[in-house]
Amino acid sequence: MPILSWLTRDDDIRAARQVPYRLLDSVPELSAGDPASGNMLIQGDNLDALKALLPFYAGRVKCIYIDPPYNTRSAFEHYDDNLEHTQWLSMMWPRLELLRELLAEDGSIWVSIDDNEGHYLKVVTDEVFGRRNFITNIV
Repeated sequence: MPILSWLTRDDDIRAARQVPYRLLDSVPELSAGDPASGNMLIQGDNLDALKALLPFYAGRVKCIYIDPPYNTRSAFEHYDDNLEHTQWLSMMWPRLELLRELLAEDGSIWVSIDDNEGHYLKVVTDEVFGRRNFITNIV
C-alpha cells in the first residue's frame, strides 16, 4: 500500500498518543435538554475533545462526519484556511487516528473535502482506516 510521506510524519504519527486525557466539564448555564440523552456539544480544541471521549466511546460510534479545513489558501472571519501542506497533514493525522479508535467495527466515516487536499487525505485515510474499507466518493 502506498504511504504519504511529509517532513514531520514520524512525529505526527505519535502525536495522538501524546495528547493528554482531559475531563469534559459540564457548563450548566450553557446546557439544554435531557442530560441523560447522551447528546453533547463540546466547545474546545477537537483534538482534546476526541481524546476526552475515548474512555467512554471507544469502538462505539456508528457514524462520524468531519468537515476539515479545505486548505484553500483563503482567510475567513473565524479561521485561516491557509496552512502549509505539511502543517495540514500534521493536523489531520492524529485526529484521524483518534476517530478510528472511536469508530465502531460496523461504523462509517464521512468526509467533506475538496480537491485542494482531498487526494492526499485519501492516501492518509487509506493508511489509517485501511484501503479495503473505502467505499466511494460522492461528488
